[in-house]
Order: sequence, then structure tokens, then C-alpha cells
Amino acid sequence: MSYYIEKQDYRRLGQSDLLISPITLGTMTFGEQNTESEAFLQLDWAISHGINFIDTAEMYPVPPKANTFTVTETILGHWLKKQKREQIVLATKAAGPRRSLNWIRNGPKALDEKNLREALEGSLKRLQTDYIDLYQLHWPERNVPMFGQYKFDPSAEIEESKLKEWVSIHEQLEALEKLVQEGKIKYIGISNEQSWGVMEFIRIAREKKLPLIVSVQNCYNLINRGMEFGMTEILYREKIGFLAYSPLAFGHLTGKYLKDIDSKGRVTLFKGFAQRYDKPNVFPAVKAYEILASKHGMTLTDMALAFVYHHWFVTSTIIGATSIDQLRENIEAYKIKLSKELLDEIEIIHLTHMNPAP
Repeated sequence: MSYYIEKQDYRRLGQSDLLISPITLGTMTFGEQNTESEAFLQLDWAISHGINFIDTAEMYPVPPKANTFTVTETILGHWLKKQKREQIVLATKAAGPRRSLNWIRNGPKALDEKNLREALEGSLKRLQTDYIDLYQLHWPERNVPMFGQYKFDPSAEIEESKLKEWVSIHEQLEALEKLVQEGKIKYIGISNEQSWGVMEFIRIAREKKLPLIVSVQNCYNLINRGMEFGMTEILYREKIGFLAYSPLAFGHLTGKYLKDIDSKGRVTLFKGFAQRYDKPNVFPAVKAYEILASKHGMTLTDMALAFVYHHWFVTSTIIGATSIDQLRENIEAYKIKLSKELLDEIEIIHLTHMNPAP
């Protein structure tokens, strides 16, 4: 019998009243690597095995394309209208500027009230629902390193300021507050954020009595542990939920690319999309983790997932799959608890191959 996530394992998301499963079903393959019927099978299977939290975005599926964006939300909406909405915790995201996605809302020019309202109304229509449980800003509007970049570049700040001033966090929160007051959003969260941004969202919300963020959604896995460099203290002290995405590092932590560098997956299907993992120390680190997993009688996939699932600061881990078999394997890994000995050995590898995929 396949593993079932019990409600006793559900966790409160930050300071919200949302109780979510420790595993979230990610949907960014729906409409690109998965058909609508395949997506429905995954959704039904996940719900029937105790998952109640679903994450999507107006930009999906990935990689983002002019002819496919919004398709994922549309597919999800076709499924959602046949469900008991109150039993599903639904999250989606608004795309912002600073990426070349000029076909989203004729160019996501800013995270201002006009754009956020337009983005939300579009998502509500496609998802066939009256409200979003968690509405997230997909990435910061301001100049920050993200999606494989790892150094802050002040010169980019200067160049961008010549074009326009970025919408302040204060203004973003004011826009989101109106949407919350209208009942279209229950709670707000941020994604792909840095420590400064998280603290600014918190500080301004408290000072101006605006909605507090309840979550941060960032990358976290064995070869990308950047969250541990300052961010985890913020999560702990400010009682912010953490949604970890990419626990298998775009398939690298299954070990399949060690066996065949041309193995089928997002890394090979969509060249240039996985820049975060196109770094010189990724393969040596993955190899070391594979050897360690084998030593302890488990697959690299299971070890990588269990590591993220049961980390103290992870509220829920977002998993994505292209088949029911993958989904089953990913959920089964939740029952695995890594020993202190194994965790200590993971730390040795981490210190030897420090954060190779920032």
C-alpha cells in the first residue's frame, strides 16, 4: 500500500490558520511535460494520499513560453471545479519584471496595484475559484541575484534606475492589502527572496499595519543550502513558514545525470533553463552524496527527499513529477528518517562541496 500523509502531520503555515500537508504538489509540468489527463491523475492521486496543498503560478508551465503560459492554471481550474474547494489549500504566484517575459500581461512592468490586480483576476478566472489561499510574489521586483545568479551587482542597480524606479515593498503591500480586504486572497507570501527583502516585508507590514507575509518559497536541497546562511534565523524568530522547492535539484539528486548526462529531464529537454545547476562542483557533490546513500542502503532520491522533508525549518516541500510512479516514490520517501550518523556524514560532504548550486 502506498504511503499516506496523515492529518496529524499537517503543519500550520507561518502565522496563518492554514494547515497544510508536509508535501505540496507542484504543477509546473502541467501543460508542457504532462497533458491535462495526466495532470488530473497526479492531482487525484496526491489528494487521495493525504496531500492538501497545491502550488502553481500564472507563468507556468516551465520553461515559460508565450504560447503556453497560463496553461497550468487553466488545467488546474478544470480539475478544481469538480473538487470540494474548502478541502484544498491553493497557492499561486504573480510574475514580476526583471525577466524577459513580455507576453505576460503585455509585459509584467511592475508589482504595482494595476498589475497585481490584473494578475490575480486572471488567475482566479483560470482556476475557477473565488479566492486564493496563498498569493505569492514569484520573485522580487528589485535588483537581486536569482535563478542561478549568486552575487549582488550594484552596477545593475544603477542601470535599472535609469529606466525606472522599482515599486517599493510598501506599495506592493498596500496593493496586496486591498486584494485581501476584498476577500480574493487569504494570505500573502514571497518567493525567491533574499534576507533583506524578507525583513523589509515584515518591518513595513508591522509599521504600517499591512498584511504580514506568512511564507517564503525558495530553493532548498542538498546542493543548494543557501537558506541556511542567515534566512533560517529569520524564519524561526519571525514565525514565517518555509516552502522548499526543487528538493531533487532538477533531477540531479536522483543520480540519473551521473549515469547518463543526456538522460531525459528538464535539464536536457530545455537547454539553458537549469543555470543554477550548471556549475563546476555540482557533479562531484552529487557523486559524493550518491556514494553516501548507497553506503546506508538507500537511493540518492530517498536520501535527498528525506533530508528536506524533515528539516526543522521546512513547513512543506514542493515536489513535481511527470508520472504517478515518480509521485509515489517521492511521497514514500516521507516515511524515511535519516539517522544522526547519516546527517553528520551529509554535513562533511556539505563542508567539502559547499553549496555548489546557489
